[in-house]
Amino acid sequence: MADSIKNTSSPIREFFIQGVTSDGKQFRPSDWAERLCGAMSCFRPDAGRNSHLIYSPFVRPILLNGVRSVVVNEALREIEPLAYHFVLSFAKDNDLQIVDACLLPDPQVDSDPNKSTK
Repeated sequence: MADSIKNTSSPIREFFIQGVTSDGKQFRPSDWAERLCGAMSCFRPDAGRNSHLIYSPFVRPILLNGVRSVVVNEALREIEPLAYHFVLSFAKDNDLQIVDACLLPDPQVDSDPNKSTK
């Protein structure tokens, strides 16, 4: 599966599926994000027959501003189009909000621990 990712220099594109419906109601059950990501856990580079349950780097649960959400990496579309469409269909069928992710650059960290920040 890892060989399917062709161009690692292209920007990473991700989006969030938030556990809030379009009318602002919280989606139930409360562990929906973990369930969805558990079902998608086999879509990862190191997935094997005897693998332990580890979330896929392409579909992973997060808590976003106190709302259970799922981050979906669009590389999943290249690796397994049916899995990608399953995740999108899940969001649409359950009227969940989909928001494009905005990647922020890592903050610059000074490597000198003796330098004062005053």
